[in-house]
Amino acid sequence: MTYREAVDILKKNGVDSPEFDAAELFYRFARASRSSLFADPLKSYSSPELISAVEKRAQRLPLQYILGEWEFYGLSFEVSEACLCPRADTEITVFETLKRLGENSRVLELCTGSGCIPIALCHERADLRTVSTDIFDDTLALARRNAERNGVSDRALFIKSDIFARDLDESEESFDAIVSNPPYIPTDDLASLSPEVQCEPKAALDGGGDGLIFYREILGYYKKYLKPSGFIALEIGYDQAKDITALAKENSFDCTIIKDLGGNDRCAVCRPK
Repeated sequence: MTYREAVDILKKNGVDSPEFDAAELFYRFARASRSSLFADPLKSYSSPELISAVEKRAQRLPLQYILGEWEFYGLSFEVSEACLCPRADTEITVFETLKRLGENSRVLELCTGSGCIPIALCHERADLRTVSTDIFDDTLALARRNAERNGVSDRALFIKSDIFARDLDESEESFDAIVSNPPYIPTDDLASLSPEVQCEPKAALDGGGDGLIFYREILGYYKKYLKPSGFIALEIGYDQAKDITALAKENSFDCTIIKDLGGNDRCAVCRPK
């Protein structure tokens, strides 16, 4: 298979970035170098793994799952269908959290998935400790492997807890920050998402009828775990700033909305009034 053939296949199947995706597949499964790939896009590579990978991408399986790893905040993470694919948009929440944390802070993270948020926090700051929760055993195992992979397993703890069961065994007012990228897609909108996103775990996407059920729980119940001087940092959907600001106000928080690099509302930082 040639690079040009792979690009054409991906284009015909509606892949948004066929050139980039094809190149990533050739680097991984055909061991092609960047220089050789673009110098001769008609060179044929013999690799059953490459052909299989291109077919999977043409079927709209996310590139991250095919590669089995992805970069987030400059770190490499194992990814699988047990977790949401790490996205650059979420780096905004990590950045804004780091800006506000004092020395030797302790952070609670809810709905961890791959573990990319707490692992990035701990990697950037050797004085931080995090406690992260998820409900699925395979997802927690993945997050723990990622913590080991990035050298922070001694400071990033992952525990099984159902956010709505309120079964977290931690002392009240014990965290300097609570951070989350919770499911926030309204249930009725799931069917209209791209084929790639529909391959990701529904539990990591479905935010209930209005997309806000996790935010209500975090700002309502989980605030008891936050120190009076602490803050809550939440990734939000591009159209949710007004609703999140109202929820924050209802629960006695001041709310600051931060935009991502594309100019969309992406992170809400909430501090107790």
